[in-house]
Amino acid sequence: MARDWSEFEVEAVVSDYFAMLLKELRGEQYSKTAHRRALAKLLDDRSDGSVEFKHANISAVLIEFGYPYIAGYKPRWSYQQLLADAVGARLQVDRRLDRAARKAVDAKAEPVAEGDILSRREPPPEVTDREASGSDQALENRLHPRPSVNYLEREARNRSLGLMGEQFVLAFERARLLQAGRERLARQVEHVSVTQGDGLGFDIRSFECEGAERLIEVKTTGFGRQTPFFVSRNELRVSQVQDAAYHLYRVFTYRADPRLFVLDGALNRACKLSPTQYLARIG
Repeated sequence: MARDWSEFEVEAVVSDYFAMLLKELRGEQYSKTAHRRALAKLLDDRSDGSVEFKHANISAVLIEFGYPYIAGYKPRWSYQQLLADAVGARLQVDRRLDRAARKAVDAKAEPVAEGDILSRREPPPEVTDREASGSDQALENRLHPRPSVNYLEREARNRSLGLMGEQFVLAFERARLLQAGRERLARQVEHVSVTQGDGLGFDIRSFECEGAERLIEVKTTGFGRQTPFFVSRNELRVSQVQDAAYHLYRVFTYRADPRLFVLDGALNRACKLSPTQYLARIG
């Protein structure tokens, strides 16, 4: 039977993770292996796999708190309350990480070298163990107090990042159609959020190889592919009405090594939606 981690061990692993995350947000090089070896000296005979799993738990907690996570540690959602408390307490006082996160999500995005852009597509993330970890409400109830800023939501409002992601997908779509020998369709791919405004519920009008419309909504992050994204009520409605033609392109790790995956059809079927705010009326 797995041994629970002590309060000292939890504090040590959180401190180690935050040190790595700070370097990653600043664009500094570091070695995960060297960090793990130094950390092991402070722990009660924990295996490398156990340490890696705890780091992945911290990624999950950070996402719940609206913070970026270390892309190399895929979030694992079954974690100790003690760990969530330690991460939350650290976020309340770690001003260096706060400044680095703010700078990272607000930074102006620049065009990236596309290279073989068609090779940038990956399969969507597999279903995680989150479904087994309890309801969203249970997670909500156990993660208080929350930091004052949701940096994932703040990044989603970075207009330069959104625009660069859309241009990346434009190039991808044109390359996809050109590879299929559909030059005329490639020329007709339209960046509708620019040419017609952003109220259509999608950003790009592209085409299937046989000529049917492909309506594309683009969501871009500089962080890992498990980073959650935000959708509007209009985007959800259009995805349902245009189910057969609608596709969400998730661009991730944009600043370091841009990649994308595609979710097809209505957003309420393609992903799990959670309410993030409510409209309140008086009277």
